[in-house]
Amino acid sequence: MVPFNELIGFMLAAFLLVLTPGPNMLYLISRSITQGKKAGIISLTGIVFGFLFHIVLVSFGITALLFAVPFAYLILKILGVAYLLYLAFQAIKPNGKNMFEVNDKLTIDKPSKLFGIGFLTSVLNPKIAMFYLSFFPQFIKPEHGSIMTQSLQLGITQATISFTVNFVIVLTASRMAVFFATKPTWLKVQKWVMAGVLTSMAIKIAFSKAK
Repeated sequence: MVPFNELIGFMLAAFLLVLTPGPNMLYLISRSITQGKKAGIISLTGIVFGFLFHIVLVSFGITALLFAVPFAYLILKILGVAYLLYLAFQAIKPNGKNMFEVNDKLTIDKPSKLFGIGFLTSVLNPKIAMFYLSFFPQFIKPEHGSIMTQSLQLGITQATISFTVNFVIVLTASRMAVFFATKPTWLKVQKWVMAGVLTSMAIKIAFSKAK
């Protein structure tokens, strides 16, 4: 199992990363604003099940890779740094889309379709697999026990944090959309703060020692 002090660090990182805009968050906000909170919660449930799908696959993948390839950690660390820097750039890139500027002409979908689209949005999102593959190994150490067990522990922790944060977003999406529409400066501040946090995380991982 991952030690509690290291797990706290991972939880903080997972919390910061879930705040970065992506297809899942955009879909949740769109549905919450256009179809209501209930639709947003159903969509979120589908997304979380998509997380679980990735967690199982990546847990087996990380286990096999770290045992089969001695320098796999270095490769994954490089991918992790590149991924975090990519997210930082996406946060502040010119002409970036405001995640609260959603399409208000979406059709009204049934609960089963909301769940299905949420699930597929999560499963087919390559950014999720990239996050698990490149970021999880930074917190996994063979001396702490089974690599697969640690991977599952981190995955469940990340999914729980993601669900909690996105649940709050679903409940407050309409109010946040109005807030950022009337106070665009705060949206810019949020983007630059997020970019700074992601960049600092990338630097920390880049200089971390191999296991």
